[in-house]
Parts: sequence; structure tokens; C-alpha cells
Amino acid sequence: MYITMISSECAPVAKVGGLGDVVQGLSRELEIRGNAVEIILPKYDCMRYDRIWDLHKSYSDLWVPYYDHHIHCDVYFGFAAGLKCFFIEPHSHRNFFNRSVFYSNQDDPERFAFFCRAALEFMLKTNKHPDIIHCHDWQTGLVPVLLFDVYKHLGMTHPRVCYTLHNLKHQGVTGEHILRLAGLNPADYMNQERLQDNFNHRAINLMKGGIVYSNFVTTVSPRYAEEIKNTDLGCGLQHTLHIHSTKFGGVLNGIDYSVWNPEIDPHIPARYSVDTLDEKFRNKEALRHRLLLRQAFKPVVSVVSRLDHQKGVGLIRHSTFYCLDHGCQFVLLGSSPDPDISHEFHNLRHQLNENQDCHLELSYNEELAHLIYAGADMILIPSAFEPCGLTQMIAMKYGTVPIVRNTGGLADTVFDADYSHRPYHKRNGYMFNDFNFEGVESALKRAIGMWYSFPEYFRELMVNGMNYDYSWNHPGEDYLNIYNYIRE
Repeated sequence: MYITMISSECAPVAKVGGLGDVVQGLSRELEIRGNAVEIILPKYDCMRYDRIWDLHKSYSDLWVPYYDHHIHCDVYFGFAAGLKCFFIEPHSHRNFFNRSVFYSNQDDPERFAFFCRAALEFMLKTNKHPDIIHCHDWQTGLVPVLLFDVYKHLGMTHPRVCYTLHNLKHQGVTGEHILRLAGLNPADYMNQERLQDNFNHRAINLMKGGIVYSNFVTTVSPRYAEEIKNTDLGCGLQHTLHIHSTKFGGVLNGIDYSVWNPEIDPHIPARYSVDTLDEKFRNKEALRHRLLLRQAFKPVVSVVSRLDHQKGVGLIRHSTFYCLDHGCQFVLLGSSPDPDISHEFHNLRHQLNENQDCHLELSYNEELAHLIYAGADMILIPSAFEPCGLTQMIAMKYGTVPIVRNTGGLADTVFDADYSHRPYHKRNGYMFNDFNFEGVESALKRAIGMWYSFPEYFRELMVNGMNYDYSWNHPGEDYLNIYNYIRE
């Protein structure tokens, strides 16, 4: 099968969050299974160019419609983590992708609407007719709209579209001028059956457009699929998802075990497996040494997270003190785009600066993340909502026990040591329901108590987690089934 991914991110060259990891991991799995995969991305100035091999200009005569004129683009080709990637570079005073950031510009809807049109125009001009176009999040929501209403009539009748929703918090709600920019007549789309936002009837919703016009819609875990269709986590798109429920489902994300695997990880001092689990303690010692924590008979509780309200920053802050007061060491790695949250955690770091049982690293450092996963005993993920979550799956591969809130993909992957209906050899962590201090304390208390009082059973939880297969193997098969379904 010939598959084209159109995305705003792909690890390791353009990664802000889990979206980049998913595009890379799924593409690699599809290639391993014998499919031809290409990825189309914007050519950002802030990409990791050192992670692209053989980058060169491959097409230099791309003229993309933009309002009543055209913008000239070059297209570059290179390999990112062995994957075939095309990077679109517009030459315009709008300077769409030379901003030193991937997102957070006021004209993001305009930037990515242009990218959608450019990606399809490039495919048309180079005679690319994939079996499947797989689009991701609101940034590519216009691709199925343009394919169906414009490019199908220009000869692109073959591709079918799979559209994946990674996070409904961001939907690309914007003005109707975006349609004119992309060469569409707003009058044709400003109704509830098409792109009109479900609440702001003067706005269009780019994510809604992707849902309405694609052949199949997925989201990144079965539990999140139910939540966004039936609760406020749908952020206003519940009705649209119900209308299109026959082409909607949840597919749990995977993780890339060629990157996240303690048996082969080059970033940790001691590699280990289920059979050599005692070697994990050497990584705990190395983590303490690197972060200047004292060597003591205590569990290390960790957080590796973007710091925002979705991730439960209030509960993270509260848990810092709870863990320190209950015989633990606490390690945090993360940063926040929100200046208020960033200021709060910088103050917290200053407050705890002399505490030899605590270290807050307010940045993102991938190498350190590997060492934390390998060296910590537990990882805390107290999210308000979590579409899938990769952190808990990575942690389990490293024998680090997750403590999570009962939501989204966390509920699909973590099974409580005490209350799960699964057999004991399938239980792998701790879970709490209520998004408040009492809720997170209830799970921390049980996990810490187990570490001190019943170390054999705690070790059993570690082994159980390591034995789960959260690779791309199963979701890769699921996506191929979806692709074949919509081709038929």
C-alpha cells in the first residue's frame, strides 16, 4: 500500500509533543510491514536539521494558490529516522514557517491552511496518487475538504483519507477568510453539516472539516473516543462525532521500542531487562548522582511532563510536598509555555533548592528523560484528561510503576494493583478517580506503602508492566485494517 502522512510534526526533526512521536512510530511500523510511506511536513527554520540525512531540493516549481494569486514554494527531500520526508518551503513575505517556533502564532490557521493546499498541490504536480492520505489534528483538517471539493476534480480520485484527532482541546476555530485563502467559497461551507463551528456560527472549525470530509476518523485511545463523543471532553464536537460515529473509532497509540527500551538504550549507564532487573538500581544511583540527590533507602517518584493545566500542574505541585513528607525523593523534568505556570515552578524550585531529596529540572532534555525513566521507581501522571499518553507506556517498559488518573489512554493501559478486575499478573500500576488532592494522595499512599512494606509485590508490578507490549505492532495492524476498509 502507498501511504502519505500529512502532518505538522514528525519526530525527531519537528516535535512538540506526542503527535511527532506518533507520526514517526506509525510510519516506521507501516514501512516494516512492507508499505511505501512518505511524510509531508512544513520546512520550519527551527527543525532539527542535524537529524535529517541527505536533505536536498527535490522540486522547485511549486506555485500554490493563495487568495487571488500564487506563492512560489520549493520542496526539499530528506530522510528523518530513515523515513522519507518532503518539506515544503514557501517564499512569501508572510514568512509562514520561519518563526523560530512551530506553533503559538496568531495566524496559525492561515499558516496551516496554506500548508494543506501546498501539500495537495505538490502531490498533484508530482503525480502522487497514494492509496491513503493520513492527516493529523486540526492543522491538516482542510486536506480532506480540499481533496474532495477541489483536487478530486483535477484527477486525484484515488486517495482515501484517514484523519486522526490527537487532542480536541485545539480545533482550529477561525474566521471564514481561511476558506477564501485556500480557494474555497465560504458560502458553501458555513452550515452545520460542513465546517461551521457548532457554537460560534460566525466561525469555521478546521478539525470539524476533517471529521466531516474524511473517510474514517480515529482518535488515540478507545477510552478517549468514548469520552470525546459523550462528555464535555469533546469540547463542542460531540454532536458532530455522533453524526459520523459509523466512521469513528479509537486506536491506542504505540511507542517505539527501538528508542524507548532499557535493553538497548544508549542514554543509560546500565542496560537491563525483566531477567536482569536488579541492574535498574545502578541507573537509580546514576540519576541521584547526576541530580545531586543523596543516596538513601527511599523510592524515587518522578514526573516527566509538559507543565500545563491538562497535565494537572496543581496536583503535581501538591504531590511534590506529599512525596517529600512521606519518605520519597522527587524528580521533575518539564517546562511550560504558560508564563504563570513557569513562574510558579521556578519559585518552587527555589524553595526546594537545598532539599537533597528533590530536583526540579525546568526544561526538556531527552537524554535526561531516558535516565529518569530508567532510574525512578514510580512516575506520576495526574492528568485532567489524557487522549493517550505515551509517558506511562514508556515508564512501564523501564520497570517504573505508573501512578495515573482514571482518564483517556491512561485508563486503557494502567490497571490498578488493588482494584483492577484483571488477574494479578496483569496489574501494573496505581490509579485514582477524583481530580483533587485527596484523589492523588490516595494513589500515592498505596504505591509508597507497597514499596516500603511489600517490596516483592511492588517488584511484581514492575515486571508486569515490562511484560506488556505497547509497541506499534498492534496499532499498526489496526490502522492497516482501517485503510483496507476505506479502500473497499
